[in-house]
Amino acid sequence: MKGWLWLMIGLLVVGCGRAEDSWQRVQENGVLHVGLDPTYPPFAVATTDDLFGFDVDLARALADELGLQVQFAYFGYDGLYDALGARQADVLISALIIDPTRTRDFAYSDPYFNAGQMLLVPAGSPINGPADLRQTTLAVELGSEGHVQGLAWGRQIVGLMVLPLNSPEQVIEAVGQKEADAALLDHINARLHLAQTDYDLHLAPTPITVEPYALVVRAQDKQLLAHLNIALHTLTTNGTLDRLSTHWLDGP
Repeated sequence: MKGWLWLMIGLLVVGCGRAEDSWQRVQENGVLHVGLDPTYPPFAVATTDDLFGFDVDLARALADELGLQVQFAYFGYDGLYDALGARQADVLISALIIDPTRTRDFAYSDPYFNAGQMLLVPAGSPINGPADLRQTTLAVELGSEGHVQGLAWGRQIVGLMVLPLNSPEQVIEAVGQKEADAALLDHINARLHLAQTDYDLHLAPTPITVEPYALVVRAQDKQLLAHLNIALHTLTTNGTLDRLSTHWLDGP
């Protein structure tokens, strides 16, 4: 009798665990509810009559890949996780960096964008990474993570001079005007501001740091996460993700 009792309890626990996963409800309703903070261009911006940005287009592409409609819910950045936990959204798509301290209650998708620090160099430059910065000048934005990283390199790399400037525009201009040999900026600022100049500069191929943006679901929504990851993989392999990145970060 005790064996049957434990078996019944086990089946109930498994059944409840499956019932908690949002994927079945999302499929039945045909709607994916996406939470985001609409105040972070170019990833999400809301006006009185429109919503647009990288994350917005990504959400629509994911929903389309899954055969779903998408509905957006707006939250302040600090309230995103609380809203997800309260089931006011099925998934967060809002330029959120993977946070290991939250993985008890939430689960992250595969990354879809790296917002980390990148080296920006002139076309034809031999600089591909920190090892190539000996006897060079590195432009950084004053007080930024790139500034901190540059100062750390300055203590290790022979002849490296760190040039702190007040804005990303000035940092890029310093390299364009040959006042610096390279710049260190976060990926978003580097591409957004580079797109607004005529300087023949490009990003070095290897990121200096990794700050991965990912989708976020509740920890129990394993089926939903699996389907989102499959759709995200499809958008990566068919070039959609690259096209969105180019459109929103590199300009027309």
